[in-house]
Amino acid sequence: MTDPFSVRIAVRGYELDTQGHLHGATYQDYGEHARWEILRAAGVPQEKLLANGVGPVMLEINIRYLAELGAGDEVDVTCEFTWGAGKTFRIDQRIVRADGTVAAEMRVIGGLMDLSLRKLVPNPAETFAHLGAAPELLGL
Repeated sequence: MTDPFSVRIAVRGYELDTQGHLHGATYQDYGEHARWEILRAAGVPQEKLLANGVGPVMLEINIRYLAELGAGDEVDVTCEFTWGAGKTFRIDQRIVRADGTVAAEMRVIGGLMDLSLRKLVPNPAETFAHLGAAPELLGL
């Protein structure tokens, strides 16, 4: 089994809340950044998706905050896709400090929207596999 795709991010001072730890909404930003990076690495960057009239949408997110993050901490943000037979897919993500401490776990339910119809495409895995240069990064 291979390690999940991950992106390294350094926590910046302006991302901290009044208690001195990473603001809760910033965890979502880190997750979003990693999701766009995995799509780019798989050969389906935003420009290609838009040129094909589709775009990923987040339908649900659940975050479990497990450890504080502070300025200067470096974290790896992972992405692992799980595909089913329907219109949605799941992305499991972890935010892990460089010392191995898991700071947060996220579970995202997403879909792929047909931008002209404003409806989810029936089989997002098929579309990503067709468009991607390295769909194996997406678990396809």
